[in-house]
Formats: sequence, structure tokens, C-alpha cells
Amino acid sequence: MQFSLIPFISSFALTVIFLPLFIGFMRMKHEGQVIRDEGPKWHEKKSGTPTMGGVVFMLAGVISTLWVLIWQKDLNKTAWILIIAFLGYGIIGFLDDGIKLYFKRNLGLKAWQKLLGQIIIAALIIALAFSDHFAFELYIPFAGMVRNSFLFSLFVLFWLVGFSNAVNLSDGLDGLATGLSIIAYATYAWIAYQEKNWVIVVFTLSVIGGLVGFFIFNHKPAKIFMGDAGSLALGGGLATVSIFLHRPWSLLLIGIVFVLETLSVILQVISFQTTGKRIFKMTPIHHHFEMLGWSEWKVDIVFWIVGLIGSIVYLIIWG
Repeated sequence: MQFSLIPFISSFALTVIFLPLFIGFMRMKHEGQVIRDEGPKWHEKKSGTPTMGGVVFMLAGVISTLWVLIWQKDLNKTAWILIIAFLGYGIIGFLDDGIKLYFKRNLGLKAWQKLLGQIIIAALIIALAFSDHFAFELYIPFAGMVRNSFLFSLFVLFWLVGFSNAVNLSDGLDGLATGLSIIAYATYAWIAYQEKNWVIVVFTLSVIGGLVGFFIFNHKPAKIFMGDAGSLALGGGLATVSIFLHRPWSLLLIGIVFVLETLSVILQVISFQTTGKRIFKMTPIHHHFEMLGWSEWKVDIVFWIVGLIGSIVYLIIWG
């Protein structure tokens, strides 16, 4: 597949060209991140850093996916489902970010509003998959392959909502979620390439190109944050890719850091509500390590290594 790097280059170029302009625009409008009060005190110096940068790499990824697939005459329903999932969750995040910036607060959409939007996008993906005669079957450990439309739909709903939020929770340090997402999308790009699923190859490489371009401005000290617009889009995209490669469970290893970040929050809430004690110094767990004295770079590098190991283990065993 000689054109496989073209979507990567296209998305990278669009991001590095337009992101500085976006940063300049946000600074001119004095639109910056409002740091949550309960976060680490040393994060307060990040207040005012432009956010919503995910809009740029999200659009760059979608544009690159579309024009490459149109050029190759391969723009099918699967491609549209991937784009709708990516854009749909990104739009929810965009609204969340927009409210935070407009009202100068660290809370955007209400929890039920965000959840409702995530469920609606997931339901749309399920309906489109059903109309595309997608195999509604799910492998369940110890039970084998189960063919049940209702069960599969519930799983897809949980997977999309769960992982869009998981990536969102992981976006708390400069470059952390960006690096983890590059690793995860690259792993799926390799799997799709091996399976000759060119639509997913183009989509994943388009996303990676945008993320690599974004990382130039997002690594510590970050000049811009991706915001919920980026993190929700990335999580929704990953979940959809795993499902359409018929490897949904792979995300538990390939996205192991996202899983651990989410589990840390769940365990912390359960522990505090039942015993009044906290398991971690602060959650998501990347803040716990910060509270132990780790630098942001150390947390980033260790977490990226864990994510890379998870992906390598999956490819060795099931790749």
C-alpha cells in the first residue's frame, strides 16, 4: 500500500500549519484553560493556557481521511461510521469546552447532558452498523462467540461511552493523553494493515499524523491543551476502531493506561464512600504519582512505556 503514509503526512501538515494560528487566536481572545480547584496546586500556573486544540487535529484527521479515501474510491459506510464517531464525540467535547471558556469555570456540560450526548452518538453508530449488515456478534470469555443484537448493542454503548471518558480522564498532564493515543492508534494501524483493512489504516494514520503535529505544541510545557474536544474524540475513535476490527477486547491491553486511569477513579470513589478513606493521594492515578514527587515528564514517560508494553504484549499474543 504505497499511499499509506499520505494520510499521515496530510494530517500532520494541516495540524502544524493551523495549530499556531489557533493558538494565536485563542491568546488574542484571552480564552484559556480554567484549572480545577481540587487539582494539584502547582497546576495553577497552567491556568490561561489555550485549550480546545483537539479541534484542529480532529478536523485535520477527518479531512485527510475523507480526501484520501475519495481519491482511492474507498469511501464506504465503515469510513463514515468512524468519522461520525470521531466527530460526534469531538462535538460533545467542543460544547463542554465552550461552556467552560464562556463562563470562565472548570465545569462545562452537566454530567447527564454529556452522558446523554455520548449515548446518542453510540446509538447512531449501532444503527449505522446494523444498516451495514455488520456482524452483531461478541466473543465472551468461557462462553464463546455470542450472536445477539441486543447484547452486542449494549456492549457497544458501554464501550464507546466508557473509553471516550477513559481517554478524557487521562488528559491531565502535558502530552500524556497525546502520547498514549499515538501508541494505541499506531497499534491499530498495524493490525488493520496486516488485515488489509485499508479504510481503518487511512483513518488511524490520519489521526496519528494530527496527534504527532499536535504533540509538538502539547508536550511540557504545553502551549495548548487538547481539551474535551480532543480527548472524547480520541476515545470514541479508539473504541469504534476496536469494534470494527472485530477485536474489542484488545483495547483492554492496547489502552491499558486508559483502563487503569478509570479504575483508579472508580476505586477511589467506592473506597471513600464506603470507608471514608482514600486509596490514592489523588485521582486519576497520574496525579497520585505527581503527589509522590514525580515530575510530569517522569509520569508521561513511565505511562507511555506501560502503554507501549500493553500494545506489544497484545501484538505478540494475538497480533
